[in-house]
Amino acid sequence: MTQKRYLFPADYMADPSVHVFDDRIYIYPSHDWEASNVENDNGDQYIMKDYHVLSIDGDPMTGTVVDHGCVLRQEDIPWAGRQLWDCDVQQYETEVPTTAAEQAEGLGFSKKVRRYVMYFPLKDRNDVFHWGTAVADNPAGPFIPQPAPVPGSYSIDMCAFRDPNDHQVYVYFGGLWGGQLQRYKDNIHLETPHLPEGDEEALPARCVRLTPDGMAFAEAPRPIVVVDADGRPLRAADPHRFFEASWTFVRNGVYYFTYSTGDSHLLCYATGNNPYGPFTYGGVILTPVVGWTTHHSIIEYHGQWYLFHHDSVPSGGKSWLRSLKVCPLTFAPDGSILTIEGTDD
Repeated sequence: MTQKRYLFPADYMADPSVHVFDDRIYIYPSHDWEASNVENDNGDQYIMKDYHVLSIDGDPMTGTVVDHGCVLRQEDIPWAGRQLWDCDVQQYETEVPTTAAEQAEGLGFSKKVRRYVMYFPLKDRNDVFHWGTAVADNPAGPFIPQPAPVPGSYSIDMCAFRDPNDHQVYVYFGGLWGGQLQRYKDNIHLETPHLPEGDEEALPARCVRLTPDGMAFAEAPRPIVVVDADGRPLRAADPHRFFEASWTFVRNGVYYFTYSTGDSHLLCYATGNNPYGPFTYGGVILTPVVGWTTHHSIIEYHGQWYLFHHDSVPSGGKSWLRSLKVCPLTFAPDGSILTIEGTDD
C-alpha cells in the first residue's frame, strides 16, 4: 500500500503543478468552488475564478503546508470571460538596468534578476479558451496579469517544462471535450470540431517552445504523439490515449510524457529521447480515483520522486470539489513506473 497524504484540507484545490524553486516545493493549483449547475462534458461545473499558491516547509509527506493566499483573481484579468482552470509557473532570469545608486556601488549598468511567469487557461468573452500570462518577482506571487492573451494560444492544461539539456522552456498543453482541443487542426480553428473515434488516430497533446523571456511562442505548436511498441500512434478507442493534463520530466536522460486519459480515468506515461517525441506508451501511473478524473505533476525532491494529484473523497465524491494529495513514486530498475492504486489509502 502506498502512503498518501492530503495536503490542504482547509479548502478544495486541484490540478497541482509543482516545482522546486530554491530548494522549496511550490504548488500551483486550481481552486474549486461549489457549483449549483449540473455536471456536463464541457466542464461547466468547474467554475474556478482565482489562484492560490501553496508551499511545503520540508518533506512533502510531513512538512507544513503554507498558503500564500490569493495571487491572481479572474476579475483582475482584462480579457476575462470565465473559468480559470489549471495553471503552471516557470522561473526565468532577466537582465534589467541598475539604478544610479547601484552603479555607484560598482554593480555595473545591468543586473540579472529572477522573475516567475504564470501560464493559465481562461475563456474569453466568446467562451473560447486562450492562455494568459502573469508575472511575479517571487514564486509565491502575487502575479500581475498581462493585458492580452498569448497570440496563437488555445486549449488548456499548461505544463511549463524547462529542459535540463538545452535549458529552453517548452509548454505542453491541450484537453479534449471542455478543453476544446477538438476545435483545432494544425493550430487552425475548425469550423466544425472533430473528435476522432474508433480506429482513428487519437488527438495528440501539443507542445510549443517559448521565447527566452517566456512571454510568447518561439515556434508553431507541434503534436505530441504517443505510439505503441510497434511505433503505431494510439487510436481514439484506446483507453490509454491522451485526453488532458500533460506533465513532462526527465530522469536518467529519458523524457517522460505523462497525462490523464480522461473518461477512462487513468494517469499514464510514455517515454522518448527528446522534448517532441514521439513517446512510446509505457504504462499506468495511477488507477482511477474517487471523482471523475485526476490531474497531476511529478517532481524529484532530495532524491525521492513524488506524485501530486487530487481526488474527491473529502467532498463526498463531488467531482468539482477536489482535494490535493501527494504520495511517493517508485521506478523499477528499467525506468518503468510502478502503478499506484488510486483508491488504496
